[in-house]
Amino acid sequence: MDIFLKKKSLFIVSGMMFFFSSCFVGKKYQRPDELSRLNVFRPEYQQVDSSNIAEMDWRSFFRDTVLQGYIQTALDSNNNFLIAQENIKAGNAYYLQATQAFFPSVSIGPGITYTTQSLNTQFGQIIGERRHIAQFDVTAAVSWEADIWGKLSSAKRASLAQWQQSVAAKQAFQTTLVSSVASIYYQLLILDTQKAITQQTIETRTASLETSRALKSAGTLTEVAVQQSNALVLNARALLLTLDYQIKVLENTLNVLLGKPAGPVARLSLDNQSFVNDLTYGVPLQLLSNRPDIRVAEYNLVAALEQVNIAKASFYPAFRITGSTGLQSIDIDHLFSVRSIFANVVGSLTQPLWNRRQLRTQHEVSLANQQIAYLRYRESLIQAGREVSDALAAYDMQDKLIGLKQQEYEAYRNATEYSQELVNYGLANYLEVLRAQENELSAQLSVLNAQYGRINAVITLYKVLGGGWQ
Repeated sequence: MDIFLKKKSLFIVSGMMFFFSSCFVGKKYQRPDELSRLNVFRPEYQQVDSSNIAEMDWRSFFRDTVLQGYIQTALDSNNNFLIAQENIKAGNAYYLQATQAFFPSVSIGPGITYTTQSLNTQFGQIIGERRHIAQFDVTAAVSWEADIWGKLSSAKRASLAQWQQSVAAKQAFQTTLVSSVASIYYQLLILDTQKAITQQTIETRTASLETSRALKSAGTLTEVAVQQSNALVLNARALLLTLDYQIKVLENTLNVLLGKPAGPVARLSLDNQSFVNDLTYGVPLQLLSNRPDIRVAEYNLVAALEQVNIAKASFYPAFRITGSTGLQSIDIDHLFSVRSIFANVVGSLTQPLWNRRQLRTQHEVSLANQQIAYLRYRESLIQAGREVSDALAAYDMQDKLIGLKQQEYEAYRNATEYSQELVNYGLANYLEVLRAQENELSAQLSVLNAQYGRINAVITLYKVLGGGWQ
């Protein structure tokens, strides 16, 4: 009869466990439909392409071998990038811990308990003398909680989403790191070219200064023209100092990204560069799949949803089984005997009734956090669309601006030649030559700035489409 009752009880407990394990009270995550249909580009950029430049590996996109070496160094040595990789390891450890929550926890170990009573208590007065009791034990304890209402499953999915979020965050940082290294590198190439032009200009203006002094001695020019020529030389020298300073600052900045101390940076010239010409940028759906920062926001929304599930499941009963077994004896010589064996098993079904509003507060806060995560996800999509639209507009503008600046430079260069010829024939003032020379240098530097603007627009477009981490 006792065996029958034991089997019946075991059957009832097993049936209850199966029933409760199927009672999931939470919600499964689904991407919000209104965000899936959200058109994040400007209407004129709603282009449908078969490919996307963001899918290109950064080695294929950036063809300068020196730059490729710097990008790889940054990925290997940048301290913030290494921190992001350690965050992935931490997130993976938490996820592995969450996967083990379905199994019982087991502990085992020896112990000793010493007890002596007070003689001034009622019990002590009855005994009349102090007794010393030492109890020795070797105990194994087991504790297990059934996944009622899916609370443990939700915790597992929340940990998985947080780990995926750390992976996507590392990818987002890689995108930023690759584009930052490339942008600074190309800016250095532009400054090198501007420096070379400025040095050549200093030589040309110094020769013009000597010519103006000779013409003044011959009575052809006045001191005004000489001073104006000298001012242009000084202006070019000041510009050269500024360029040297900008180059050193950018070199130091690049070295920080590479995880190195400040110092010079080796590089090729602007003439040796080649770029991707076919800039296909895809459709908004591709933007969702490529942008790691958008996935960070979505994983945050997933984790927030699972926290709501956990908070909701906390309102329902929790079923736990705890047990312990081992050896206990007040005489260590008899500890390892059959008579010292003990065991106990406790099954409990606990329903929260009153806990000072903690569970309701937890649920309300989790709902608020879920809405915040949703709004941040939506904002990340809108911001991504704005960034892509801005980058495309900048690329289109810079492409046209280069042509205009090149025409402006040609006009000023022709003006310099024409004014010099007119001066030679006595048909123009020498100050007109100086003004034309000044405008020519300014226009030439503007052409280089427009070229960098176009290069940077391409790099920015590659970044905002989510390139550089594949």
